[in-house]
Amino acid sequence: MKVYAPGKLILSGEHAVVYGAPALAMAVNRYVMAEALPQTLPLVSFDLSDLGIEQGVSLAGLHRLQSRIRLQYKKFISGECGIREVLRKSHELAQFAFGIFFEAIKPSLRHGVRIRLQSDIPVGCGMGSSAATILGVAYALVNYLKLNVEPDFFLHLGLEAENMQHGFSSGLDLRVCLQGGCLFMHNSAFQPRAVPQFPLYLVNTGMPEDSTGECVSAVAKHFADQALIDAFSEVTIALDGALIENNWHGCVAAVRANHQLLTKIGVVPQKILQFITEIEASAAAAKICGAGAVRGEHAGIVMVLTHDVEALTEIAARYHYALLPIVGEAQGVHVAA
Repeated sequence: MKVYAPGKLILSGEHAVVYGAPALAMAVNRYVMAEALPQTLPLVSFDLSDLGIEQGVSLAGLHRLQSRIRLQYKKFISGECGIREVLRKSHELAQFAFGIFFEAIKPSLRHGVRIRLQSDIPVGCGMGSSAATILGVAYALVNYLKLNVEPDFFLHLGLEAENMQHGFSSGLDLRVCLQGGCLFMHNSAFQPRAVPQFPLYLVNTGMPEDSTGECVSAVAKHFADQALIDAFSEVTIALDGALIENNWHGCVAAVRANHQLLTKIGVVPQKILQFITEIEASAAAAKICGAGAVRGEHAGIVMVLTHDVEALTEIAARYHYALLPIVGEAQGVHVAA
């Protein structure tokens, strides 16, 4: 049976959430689709069609991979290497995730397993593809073994896997993917919110040259300033209140303020800054929706609040950006009916 793990958008609180500031995020109708299937070969095969990869690995090989990745992560923590040296290849996240969940469950298998993944979540663009991959693999394995597992099991091990990709994960992406809907997060506390009903559009500016982990590391110096953390917190609380009250102008003001803070920490490339300036001139608001970028001209997904989709379409076309249709997803990771 096929598992659907939704992507996400951070409505407010990027970067600052790692330093204890609140964040708002919602699940969206883009998914990693995962299946665990039996196979005769005594291997764990990974069929990752989006990456053009089909690879069989023994359990011993997965164990060696886990050990090597964990060792590299320790080096990253100590400053001996960059985060991109932890997971060397794009398919290693799925393999590491499978390995640690398999290791924790310790099932007895009489045959091999094939993990098949497909995704329509843009990779590296701030939409939670890593969390969806991790939970898609884990949920497919647990469903295949017909086990009942508590959500905390997925979150605890999923956090280790996501750290390998991003360096330091807040757990927000994992929680939103697991639960679905919209969540207000502050420290370890999560409060459900109604899925926003305002007109929301996504613009894909292209995959950044740097990874989320590299961006997180690059901007860390800014968050030594408690005043900056407080400013991010105030913006998120303001947006939360505006959404609860269905206050359109309050939402626009909060998103614009969030954009200014993200620009201040240097994760909004000049081209994206110009694009958002044009959008704001049409009485709308926009901001990056992920880590952004500290080099290059691409910054992943930009979220836009506007009542004038025709003006947005015209502006995006001049920048050669694609608009993505999107709606909130109330359901978290689940098996297809």
